[in-house]
Amino acid sequence: MLAKNKKYNFKLKTAFLMLLTFCIQATGQNVAWKPASFEIVKSNYKTFKTTQYAHVFSGSKHNIVRLATELQGLKGIELPLNQYKNGTNSPLQLKFKEPVEVLIGVFEEIDTAEFTPLNPVKMVLQNGLTVTGLSPVNVYAVSYPIGTYTINPVNRSFAILGVIKKNQNLGFRNAEMPDGKLWNPTFIIEGFSDEKPLFEIIGGENKPVIDEGMSGTDGIQGGFEGGRVVKVGDTYHMFPTERAGEKGVDYYYDRVKTKIGHWTSKDAIHWKRESTIYQASGTYALTEDDNPMNDRRAAIWSYMPVFNEKANKWYGYYLAYTVSKEIEPNHSFGRIWRCESTVEGIDGIGGPYKDMGIIMEPGLDSQPWEGRQGVASFFPYQVGDKWFGFYSGAYPFSSWADYPKKSGKGWFVALAESKSLEGPWLRMNKGLEPVKTMHPQFVENPIVSQLPNGLYIAIFDGGPDGWGHHLPNMIAYSLSADGVNWGEAHYLPIETKVNKWWDIMRTPLCLIPEGNDVYTIMYNAIDLKRRFHPTGMVKVKLNKDVMESRLAELKKE
Repeated sequence: MLAKNKKYNFKLKTAFLMLLTFCIQATGQNVAWKPASFEIVKSNYKTFKTTQYAHVFSGSKHNIVRLATELQGLKGIELPLNQYKNGTNSPLQLKFKEPVEVLIGVFEEIDTAEFTPLNPVKMVLQNGLTVTGLSPVNVYAVSYPIGTYTINPVNRSFAILGVIKKNQNLGFRNAEMPDGKLWNPTFIIEGFSDEKPLFEIIGGENKPVIDEGMSGTDGIQGGFEGGRVVKVGDTYHMFPTERAGEKGVDYYYDRVKTKIGHWTSKDAIHWKRESTIYQASGTYALTEDDNPMNDRRAAIWSYMPVFNEKANKWYGYYLAYTVSKEIEPNHSFGRIWRCESTVEGIDGIGGPYKDMGIIMEPGLDSQPWEGRQGVASFFPYQVGDKWFGFYSGAYPFSSWADYPKKSGKGWFVALAESKSLEGPWLRMNKGLEPVKTMHPQFVENPIVSQLPNGLYIAIFDGGPDGWGHHLPNMIAYSLSADGVNWGEAHYLPIETKVNKWWDIMRTPLCLIPEGNDVYTIMYNAIDLKRRFHPTGMVKVKLNKDVMESRLAELKKE
């Protein structure tokens, strides 16, 4: 019996070692390839680190959003895309001190028969990386011995992704990276594009500052999303949407039965919950349309405190929804309420607050683009002696014939105007078109402030890369010289300086100046493995030279 057990154990160990060897061989090629040094000879070509967000071409916004592990961290070469397309580029010469493989990405829309270099070549990665706005990329390894060579394949649509040491086990695999044309339009990422960044991400907290189980989170099942943080004296005041839900009820109810909470902090890291400003009813609608039979305060979101110096009190603007249990989106027919603190002065920020009425709602002056969810947020800001307000819509109707259920996709903003914070607020240009200069598909919850030179800046949710969407998945900002005409969005890759604990980036709550050109951003984000959506914090530093150049550029437009 003992001999049989020994024989069995030997066979088991042998099988285990064979399996382990197979796993190592199978996964071995999925580690980063070893780079080789090279020199660019007599030209002004720039290099880039082959990582997520890198721009592979100079003079363009095409950037990497997915890449195979093997390519991670290599040194690529930025090519002038337009010059290569029309054949006016200067020669690219590389000098190698050892035998190497040059990794060249070829876009699948080009017939691979056109790719005919004289040197030995083989495809090593099919669908090896994803570049925004462009077709899938196959990666070829082209062998070069020691010496200086001109790199100029016949195919004009290619990217140089790195140079690696010869005699590595390159093998071949399909990395199955998605089609870059899904990410359209392309977008500008701070610190990776040709433009100098307005903000440098200088650090922050590597984990959420408010998370499940922390003090004040009892009774909040689903975490936070949206709202605003302001700083009064040395104290931060946060008014987040609390996705309260109910214990024993599934997560879908978190976004229905919401609260507006008031939290304070001295350092933007350690927070204390002070009070509940508003509590939603959580009652589902009886009808599919915008009917007064339905509870129009079923869900309450996006509380925006604004201090009215003239009235010497805090005003609050918040969003109240009808909620459908069956129709997407479940948040429907938003209405913007204004409230006032009953305590005068800057220290009256904690309230209590009293409602003063609805300032914007669906009606005869609504437009189909506002959709089933509009009016979906509101933020007022002053320009001279006038007031403007970003209001939003989502799940648009193609025409009013689609009302009330046949909605599309899109998250848009437009401007309203008023002579005072109290209103009345009127849709500018009758609200006929949303503001699409920031991004044509997704702008959500913009918060406006001014930079030291008077530039207006809107910081907002740039949209998810997930749930069927292919958006930047980053905090965004847009600039305006006059507060009315807004420029193209730029996106902040904060995970380059803080640990990425989230899958989906959501809403920024503030851009608070702290002195010495440093700003604090509080934000909400989602870990898809969890029900609770935490709150994070990051610091950025303003480049004043870039700020002045951006203002000059906007004034020319």
